[in-house]
Amino acid sequence: MKVSEEVDLFVAQLSRKDIIRKSLDNYGYIMIADTLEEAIDVTNEIASEHLEIMTKDAFMVMTKIKNAGAIFIGEYSSEPLGDYMAGPNHILPTNGTAKFFSPLGVDDFIKKSSIISYSREALEPIYKDIVTFANSEYLTAHANSISVRFE
Repeated sequence: MKVSEEVDLFVAQLSRKDIIRKSLDNYGYIMIADTLEEAIDVTNEIASEHLEIMTKDAFMVMTKIKNAGAIFIGEYSSEPLGDYMAGPNHILPTNGTAKFFSPLGVDDFIKKSSIISYSREALEPIYKDIVTFANSEYLTAHANSISVRFE
């Protein structure tokens, strides 16, 4: 209850308090976890855009976070630090999409190709497995394109 009361007092002082209050009313909640592991599991399920970790061993907790857009570690690393000074990209996955997306990065603007090169000696021990996979998908042309190399 004290956390909720502190939030209310804090929000009352803010310039955008009406917008913030509406957001908190619609989307905000206070979670109470029985264990740190439970809190970490819920945090990974929520997959937030921004996550501030303020625990005794914040770096250990950070290693268990798999789903968050930007992670701020410790009491001196709040979210505005990332917005204005620290330098990370601020185009982050929102609405839980951190489960399967990363922040926008330079790789998103680079065209890449996969390059595969096998010798006969490297392909020979596995070619029959490839043929089996291709045939199981009814892709006989794929299967033939491998097996013909060993006829």
